[in-house]
Amino acid sequence: MKFAAIDIGSNAVRLLIENVYETSSGPVFHKDSLIRIPVRLGEDAFLDGAISEEKVQMLVKAMVAMRHIIDIHKVTAIKVAATSAMREAANSGDIINRVMEASGIQIEVITGDSEGKAIMQLPLEQIGLNPALHYLYIDVGGGSTELAFIGKGDLTANRSFNIGTLRLLNDQVSDADWKEIPDWIKAHKHHGFDLHAIGVGGNINHVMKHYGKAGKPYISMAILKRVMMYIESLSMGERVRTLGLKPDRADVIVPALKIYINVMKWAGIEKIYVPKQGLSDGLISQLYHEWKSKVVTP
Repeated sequence: MKFAAIDIGSNAVRLLIENVYETSSGPVFHKDSLIRIPVRLGEDAFLDGAISEEKVQMLVKAMVAMRHIIDIHKVTAIKVAATSAMREAANSGDIINRVMEASGIQIEVITGDSEGKAIMQLPLEQIGLNPALHYLYIDVGGGSTELAFIGKGDLTANRSFNIGTLRLLNDQVSDADWKEIPDWIKAHKHHGFDLHAIGVGGNINHVMKHYGKAGKPYISMAILKRVMMYIESLSMGERVRTLGLKPDRADVIVPALKIYINVMKWAGIEKIYVPKQGLSDGLISQLYHEWKSKVVTP
């Protein structure tokens, strides 16, 4: 069966369509199609408190196009979640109504905590990690960073922080904002256990793809620092031409790496696993379990 999820983020809108296969050991998820459109709702929401008409029209067109793609795939169910930019936009209610009228797609604006919990829906075993260990999820987006401690497969603490790549680019993150993260980590970190990081987000995925070592599912702190310094030394044009980065990735990748590196430093972690999963993957896992609960007779 197929499920579809749309993640309306602060930097981009992503449509993920996945096949889900039921096996004797549980469901197996395989990506079928992934489409990303850089609408950048956060550029307006974080600076002006509302999303401009130009951005609204871009979003509506993107959602109409995604509706057609979803219909062609004949998916079993669809879930759509909007995150930080839509949480802060004063006109989010109007945008939701316009998208619904044009595409028939219902948008749910979710909290930062719900975002973090959704991202962690996929079993650790399926992304190649040992569920008996202790992890710190780090999900860096355009408007927020979600952190969550996992101990032996159980969520023990999670929180959303208003620190994201677009906020950093617009100089909207204060020293007090930064200080909240190490204070929270200190209060909730698992002591007496080795702690590993799990990195989520398009920027860490890009770094893993181009700078990770073959056969290793993680990147070391030392490599992250070297990559950040190298990319930071290049102009935006050089990042696009030399590294092949998309323009909307070229300006946010350095702020993203600064967040990952700082969080890892404060948590005392030297390497970060990158399973290439995100909010849309978590939404599809939620969809599957909701569907399963309806079709299974008690």
